[in-house]
Amino acid sequence: MNYTEAKAKLDACGQAHLLRFYDSLSDTEQYELLQQIDALDTRLLDVFAAYQGEGDAKRGKLEPLGALTLEEIADNKNKFEAAGLDAIRQGKVGAVLLAGGMGTRLGFDKPKGMYNIGLTRQLSIFECLIHNLMEVVDKAGAFVPLFIMTSEKNDEDTRDFFEENKYFGYNPEYVHFFIQEMAPAVSPEGKILLEEKGRIAVSPNGNGGWFTSLVKAGYLGLLQREGIEWLNIFAVDNVLQRIADPCFIGATVLSGCESGSKVVSKADPQERVGVLCLEDGKPSIVEYYEMTEEMIRSREADGRLSYNYGVILNYLFRTDKLTELMNNQLQVHVVNKKVPYLDENGTLIKPEKPNAYKFETLVLDMIHLQASCLSYEVDRTKEFAPVKNPDGVDSVVSARELLQRNGVAL
Repeated sequence: MNYTEAKAKLDACGQAHLLRFYDSLSDTEQYELLQQIDALDTRLLDVFAAYQGEGDAKRGKLEPLGALTLEEIADNKNKFEAAGLDAIRQGKVGAVLLAGGMGTRLGFDKPKGMYNIGLTRQLSIFECLIHNLMEVVDKAGAFVPLFIMTSEKNDEDTRDFFEENKYFGYNPEYVHFFIQEMAPAVSPEGKILLEEKGRIAVSPNGNGGWFTSLVKAGYLGLLQREGIEWLNIFAVDNVLQRIADPCFIGATVLSGCESGSKVVSKADPQERVGVLCLEDGKPSIVEYYEMTEEMIRSREADGRLSYNYGVILNYLFRTDKLTELMNNQLQVHVVNKKVPYLDENGTLIKPEKPNAYKFETLVLDMIHLQASCLSYEVDRTKEFAPVKNPDGVDSVVSARELLQRNGVAL
């Protein structure tokens, strides 16, 4: 895109101010800015206009959804595991690691996956996850293609870290990196912000953007050529995450469901987790802050909480269904955040409170686009150790304790 084309695009949507400092930029900076403008999805401005009028879309009718319980899974483990191992050996299963985040909340200025969770030895979060996946590889006798989603900020560091550590023993031929797509930040007036004179203020477009980002990176052909029918996506911050779990895969395949979700029984009614449920008869996830007191306290005849099963961001999707859904726009959520920006004089402003809006798609909305989802219960002491805070709940401290309880030497 050249300057004339960029100006025409921006004039059409009232964003010509993005070229305010163009003449003061170097040739390289001008080129990079024009590339950003070319990539801008101006439909997000319409989303913001609608948001200002109505806010996020209203929820439908919510109802409880049970789960395949730990007891039921144990009774059928051999059957489920055999089906899952068969799918892995046939190359039908891939795994997607969502690793675009930084370790900022942990006081760590590198990719979160590089954080050292060890005490007496170096043990990164990445190494924990690859070790978990290697257990499946050893059992199946076959590698699982692993796609790692990074961000513009951490891509180079992540790739270098894997190379320096020889992929922690994983076959690099089966590891594929791709960068998450970005979305611009806008002012309350709907004006896209600049973070530098030659750079638009952007941020990752939410964890729901993983599949379109993977496709944009050119991997759809690989999925189709290799016959990868299922993708297991999981988050970087759960160090006990069981990846490409044969039992989970087999149970989902045999159930006939279009998708699967690992869930844990809530530790208490007030636990701050999203809960798998039904919304207008289709699988969905209700966030803890959306639940009424009646929903929180409601119990079934057997005494279990009606809204009992919290998601842990470990999902299984059918590739063909994801491909079909690419043309169905995911709901875009508008969130109020603190965003540093340049004012009209080119002065950098670092706000002390939320001053702008970002756009995010969420993987939980992908669940609602599926016709069915197997709710698959796992033991939280064995599969749920999120690392979100330095200490306290869901922290480095609690994750280390759970790792040690599961026999991991730190």
